Amino acid sequence: MKFILASGSPRRAKLLTEAGIEFDIVKPEVDEIFDPGLSPAQNAVRVAMRKADWVAVKHPACLTLAADTIVVLNGEIMGKPEDPEHARKMLGRLSGKEHEVITGVAMARIDSRLRWSSFTSSLVRMAEISPGEIEKYVSGGEPMDKAGAYAIQGGAGRWVLGHKGSFTNIIGLPMEALKQAISEMGLEIKMESARCR
Repeated sequence: MKFILASGSPRRAKLLTEAGIEFDIVKPEVDEIFDPGLSPAQNAVRVAMRKADWVAVKHPACLTLAADTIVVLNGEIMGKPEDPEHARKMLGRLSGKEHEVITGVAMARIDSRLRWSSFTSSLVRMAEISPGEIEKYVSGGEPMDKAGAYAIQGGAGRWVLGHKGSFTNIIGLPMEALKQAISEMGLEIKMESARCR
């Protein structure tokens, strides 16, 4: 089965590559707008499904995978920062606190009417981060395309005191849950080059 990652995230692409999965990348043109009437998990799944559907319609014979990762602090959703000042504020709020990372995952294939979605939740405990450390981190540019304005596998990893749950979920794609779903649905994802056009 041919496979498309509906994401511009290099982190998700790297996780799939490390798992030995061959795929094409098509970046969906979908606004990541949250519905205040839905829970954080429902919002993550909703955005992921919109991304998967957007690409699947254009490639109906291909299995499309999409994901959306959010950070949740005290019930409030933190997506990607809008600008450096927003990133500084996000990191200041996360400093010294435990927060939740939720990734909604969705798969769609039009010709076989497949639509599947789920979410995975992990907890991350942050150390206190000084304003100077935040400034240096933000000025390096790493936070700007990350939910919660940080990358656990990057420079922000030094502030993480611990985590519970899937580490790959915190990066942006819960590989354990994804592999289980693929197996349970009986999908055959080709491990050799099988480009989807």
